[in-house]
Amino acid sequence: MQAEAHRDLASVRIPATAVIDPVPGALSAAPCVKHLGLVEFGPTYAAMRQFTTSRQADTPDELWILQHLPVYTAGLACRPEHLPRASTIPLQRIDRGGQITYHGPGQVVIYTLLDLARRKIKIRTLVSLLEQAAIDTLAKYGIAAQRCAGAPGVYVNGEKIAALGLRVRKSGCYHGIALNVDMDLAPFCAIDPCGYPGLAVTQARDLGVKAFADELGDELAAELIKLLAQRELSR
Repeated sequence: MQAEAHRDLASVRIPATAVIDPVPGALSAAPCVKHLGLVEFGPTYAAMRQFTTSRQADTPDELWILQHLPVYTAGLACRPEHLPRASTIPLQRIDRGGQITYHGPGQVVIYTLLDLARRKIKIRTLVSLLEQAAIDTLAKYGIAAQRCAGAPGVYVNGEKIAALGLRVRKSGCYHGIALNVDMDLAPFCAIDPCGYPGLAVTQARDLGVKAFADELGDELAAELIKLLAQRELSR
Protein backbone atom coordinates (compact mmCIF):
# COMPACT_ATOMS: atom_id res chain seq x y z
CA MET A 1 0.00 0.00 0.00
CA GLN A 2 1.30 3.43 -0.93
CA ALA A 3 2.29 5.71 1.93
CA GLU A 4 2.67 9.50 1.74
CA ALA A 5 3.26 12.30 4.20
CA HIS A 6 0.14 13.45 6.06
CA ARG A 7 -0.74 17.08 5.44
CA ASP A 8 -3.49 19.27 6.85
CA LEU A 9 -5.10 21.76 4.46
CA ALA A 10 -5.70 24.13 7.33
CA SER A 11 -1.95 24.83 7.49
CA VAL A 12 -0.68 23.91 4.02
CA ARG A 13 -1.32 25.97 0.90
CA ILE A 14 -2.95 23.92 -1.85
CA PRO A 15 -0.23 23.55 -4.51
CA ALA A 16 -0.70 24.24 -8.19
CA THR A 17 0.66 21.87 -10.80
CA ALA A 18 1.26 22.37 -14.50
CA VAL A 19 -1.43 20.35 -16.12
CA ILE A 20 -2.59 18.39 -19.04
CA ASP A 21 -3.13 20.44 -22.18
CA PRO A 22 -6.69 20.56 -23.48
CA VAL A 23 -7.68 18.83 -26.68
CA PRO A 24 -6.80 21.17 -29.61
CA GLY A 25 -9.78 23.27 -30.61
CA ALA A 26 -11.53 23.16 -27.24
CA LEU A 27 -12.80 26.56 -26.15
CA SER A 28 -12.67 26.07 -22.38
CA ALA A 29 -9.36 25.88 -20.57
CA ALA A 30 -8.47 22.52 -19.09
CA PRO A 31 -8.97 22.34 -15.33
CA CYS A 32 -5.88 23.02 -13.26
CA VAL A 33 -4.73 19.79 -11.61
CA LYS A 34 -3.51 20.01 -8.01
CA HIS A 35 -1.88 17.21 -6.02
CA LEU A 36 -2.64 17.34 -2.30
CA GLY A 37 -1.09 14.08 -1.13
CA LEU A 38 -2.52 12.29 1.93
CA VAL A 39 -4.85 14.63 3.83
CA GLU A 40 -7.53 14.74 6.50
CA PHE A 41 -11.07 14.77 5.13
CA GLY A 42 -12.48 17.60 7.26
CA PRO A 43 -10.13 20.42 6.19
CA THR A 44 -10.33 19.26 2.56
CA TYR A 45 -14.13 19.31 2.67
CA ALA A 46 -14.06 22.82 4.13
CA ALA A 47 -11.61 23.96 1.45
CA MET A 48 -13.85 22.60 -1.34
CA ARG A 49 -16.87 24.42 0.02
CA GLN A 50 -14.91 27.65 0.46
CA PHE A 51 -13.52 27.42 -3.08
CA THR A 52 -17.01 26.92 -4.49
CA THR A 53 -18.61 29.66 -2.41
CA SER A 54 -15.97 32.25 -3.28
CA ARG A 55 -15.43 31.42 -6.96
CA GLN A 56 -16.21 34.08 -9.56
CA ALA A 57 -17.37 33.80 -13.18
CA ASP A 58 -13.75 33.69 -14.37
CA THR A 59 -12.35 31.42 -11.64
CA PRO A 60 -10.43 28.57 -13.32
CA ASP A 61 -11.76 25.06 -12.77
CA GLU A 62 -9.65 22.70 -10.70
CA LEU A 63 -9.20 18.97 -10.14
CA TRP A 64 -7.76 17.98 -6.75
CA ILE A 65 -6.00 14.61 -6.70
CA LEU A 66 -5.46 13.19 -3.22
CA GLN A 67 -5.83 10.36 -0.73
CA HIS A 68 -7.58 10.55 2.64
CA LEU A 69 -6.76 9.22 6.04
CA PRO A 70 -9.39 6.62 7.09
CA VAL A 71 -12.89 8.11 7.23
CA TYR A 72 -16.48 7.20 6.45
CA THR A 73 -18.51 9.87 4.66
CA ALA A 74 -22.31 9.83 4.71
CA GLY A 75 -24.21 11.75 2.05
CA LEU A 76 -27.55 13.53 2.30
CA ALA A 77 -29.54 10.39 1.50
CA CYS A 78 -27.79 8.13 4.00
CA ARG A 79 -30.09 6.02 6.16
CA PRO A 80 -29.22 4.95 9.72
CA GLU A 81 -29.22 1.25 8.84
CA HIS A 82 -26.31 1.78 6.44
CA LEU A 83 -24.01 3.44 8.99
CA PRO A 84 -20.85 1.75 10.36
CA ARG A 85 -21.26 -1.23 12.64
CA ALA A 86 -18.72 -1.44 15.48
CA SER A 87 -16.00 0.69 13.90
CA THR A 88 -13.58 3.20 15.43
CA ILE A 89 -13.08 4.96 12.08
CA PRO A 90 -14.51 8.51 12.21
CA LEU A 91 -17.75 9.30 10.41
CA GLN A 92 -18.34 12.60 8.65
CA ARG A 93 -21.79 13.68 7.44
CA ILE A 94 -21.49 15.77 4.31
CA ASP A 95 -23.57 17.54 1.67
CA ARG A 96 -23.01 15.39 -1.41
CA GLY A 97 -25.64 13.11 -2.84
CA GLY A 98 -25.72 9.41 -2.18
CA GLN A 99 -25.32 7.18 0.84
CA ILE A 100 -22.17 6.10 2.69
CA THR A 101 -18.69 5.17 1.56
CA TYR A 102 -15.19 4.71 2.96
CA HIS A 103 -12.00 6.62 2.10
CA GLY A 104 -8.50 5.57 3.09
CA PRO A 105 -4.87 5.47 1.98
CA GLY A 106 -4.40 3.63 -1.31
CA GLN A 107 -7.66 4.98 -2.74
CA VAL A 108 -7.25 7.91 -5.13
CA VAL A 109 -9.85 10.66 -4.94
CA ILE A 110 -10.41 13.37 -7.55
CA TYR A 111 -12.49 16.34 -6.48
CA THR A 112 -14.06 18.06 -9.48
CA LEU A 113 -14.30 21.79 -8.84
CA LEU A 114 -16.00 22.73 -12.10
CA ASP A 115 -18.28 25.53 -13.27
CA LEU A 116 -20.99 23.43 -14.91
CA ALA A 117 -22.87 26.40 -16.37
CA ARG A 118 -19.75 27.71 -18.07
CA ARG A 119 -19.03 24.27 -19.49
CA LYS A 120 -22.73 23.77 -20.34
CA ILE A 121 -22.79 20.41 -18.54
CA LYS A 122 -25.70 18.93 -16.61
CA ILE A 123 -24.97 17.00 -13.43
CA ARG A 124 -26.06 13.69 -14.96
CA THR A 125 -23.68 14.29 -17.85
CA LEU A 126 -20.79 14.86 -15.45
CA VAL A 127 -21.63 11.63 -13.63
CA SER A 128 -21.43 9.79 -16.95
CA LEU A 129 -18.12 11.47 -17.83
CA LEU A 130 -16.61 10.53 -14.47
CA GLU A 131 -17.71 6.93 -14.88
CA GLN A 132 -16.33 6.81 -18.42
CA ALA A 133 -13.01 8.30 -17.33
CA ALA A 134 -12.61 5.50 -14.77
CA ILE A 135 -13.67 2.86 -17.30
CA ASP A 136 -11.15 4.19 -19.85
CA THR A 137 -8.38 4.38 -17.26
CA LEU A 138 -8.89 0.77 -16.18
CA ALA A 139 -9.14 -0.39 -19.79
CA LYS A 140 -5.51 0.64 -20.27
CA TYR A 141 -4.63 -2.15 -17.85
CA GLY A 142 -6.84 -4.74 -19.52
CA ILE A 143 -9.67 -4.39 -16.99
CA ALA A 144 -13.19 -4.47 -18.42
CA ALA A 145 -15.11 -2.16 -16.09
CA GLN A 146 -18.71 -1.15 -16.59
CA ARG A 147 -21.60 0.89 -15.24
CA CYS A 148 -24.55 -0.62 -13.38
CA ALA A 149 -28.01 0.72 -14.22
CA GLY A 150 -29.51 2.60 -11.28
CA ALA A 151 -26.33 2.40 -9.19
CA PRO A 152 -23.84 5.17 -10.03
CA GLY A 153 -20.20 4.15 -10.01
CA VAL A 154 -17.93 1.72 -11.82
CA TYR A 155 -17.91 -2.05 -11.37
CA VAL A 156 -15.78 -5.04 -12.35
CA ASN A 157 -17.59 -8.39 -12.42
CA GLY A 158 -20.29 -6.92 -10.20
CA GLU A 159 -17.85 -5.58 -7.59
CA LYS A 160 -17.55 -1.84 -7.08
CA ILE A 161 -14.17 -0.30 -7.80
CA ALA A 162 -15.11 3.39 -8.06
CA ALA A 163 -17.72 5.45 -6.22
CA LEU A 164 -18.84 8.99 -6.92
CA GLY A 165 -20.95 11.71 -5.41
CA LEU A 166 -21.43 15.35 -6.36
CA ARG A 167 -22.88 18.60 -5.09
CA VAL A 168 -23.73 21.72 -7.10
CA ARG A 169 -23.99 25.19 -5.59
CA LYS A 170 -24.76 28.12 -7.93
CA SER A 171 -23.40 26.13 -10.91
CA GLY A 172 -20.19 25.26 -9.05
CA CYS A 173 -19.64 21.52 -8.66
CA TYR A 174 -17.58 19.87 -5.93
CA HIS A 175 -16.92 16.40 -4.46
CA GLY A 176 -16.08 13.85 -7.17
CA ILE A 177 -14.89 10.27 -7.69
CA ALA A 178 -12.93 7.74 -5.60
CA LEU A 179 -11.06 4.85 -7.25
CA ASN A 180 -9.88 1.90 -5.16
CA VAL A 181 -6.25 1.20 -6.07
CA ASP A 182 -4.27 -0.54 -3.31
CA MET A 183 -6.00 -0.15 0.05
CA ASP A 184 -7.36 -2.02 3.04
CA LEU A 185 -10.88 -2.99 1.94
CA ALA A 186 -11.91 -4.35 5.36
CA PRO A 187 -13.63 -1.11 6.52
CA PHE A 188 -16.19 -1.53 3.74
CA CYS A 189 -17.44 -4.62 5.60
CA ALA A 190 -18.72 -2.42 8.46
CA ILE A 191 -21.10 -0.50 6.20
CA ASP A 192 -23.52 -1.03 3.34
CA PRO A 193 -21.36 0.52 0.61
CA CYS A 194 -23.29 3.25 -1.20
CA GLY A 195 -26.41 1.99 0.59
CA TYR A 196 -26.40 -1.53 -0.87
CA PRO A 197 -26.24 -4.31 1.75
CA GLY A 198 -23.74 -6.98 0.79
CA LEU A 199 -22.24 -5.00 -2.10
CA ALA A 200 -18.77 -6.38 -2.82
CA VAL A 201 -15.90 -4.01 -3.51
CA THR A 202 -12.64 -4.56 -5.32
CA GLN A 203 -9.48 -2.65 -6.19
CA ALA A 204 -7.00 -2.30 -9.01
CA ARG A 205 -4.17 -4.14 -7.22
CA ASP A 206 -6.32 -7.24 -6.74
CA LEU A 207 -7.02 -7.17 -10.47
CA GLY A 208 -3.32 -7.22 -11.36
CA VAL A 209 -2.59 -3.50 -11.66
CA LYS A 210 0.83 -2.63 -10.21
CA ALA A 211 0.54 1.16 -10.56
CA PHE A 212 0.33 3.26 -7.40
CA ALA A 213 -2.60 5.46 -6.45
CA ASP A 214 -0.90 8.70 -7.50
CA GLU A 215 -0.17 7.25 -10.95
CA LEU A 216 -3.76 6.16 -11.50
CA GLY A 217 -4.92 9.53 -10.20
CA ASP A 218 -2.96 11.32 -12.91
CA GLU A 219 -4.28 8.94 -15.56
CA LEU A 220 -7.86 9.33 -14.34
CA ALA A 221 -7.56 13.13 -14.38
CA ALA A 222 -6.12 13.04 -17.90
CA GLU A 223 -9.00 10.90 -19.14
CA LEU A 224 -11.57 13.21 -17.56
CA ILE A 225 -9.96 16.30 -19.09
CA LYS A 226 -9.94 14.61 -22.48
CA LEU A 227 -13.62 13.68 -22.20
CA LEU A 228 -14.59 17.20 -21.12
CA ALA A 229 -12.82 18.65 -24.16
CA GLN A 230 -14.23 16.07 -26.56
CA ARG A 231 -17.75 16.78 -25.35
CA GLU A 232 -17.25 20.49 -25.93
CA LEU A 233 -15.98 19.89 -29.45
CA SER A 234 -18.96 17.67 -30.26
CA ARG A 235 -21.58 20.27 -29.29
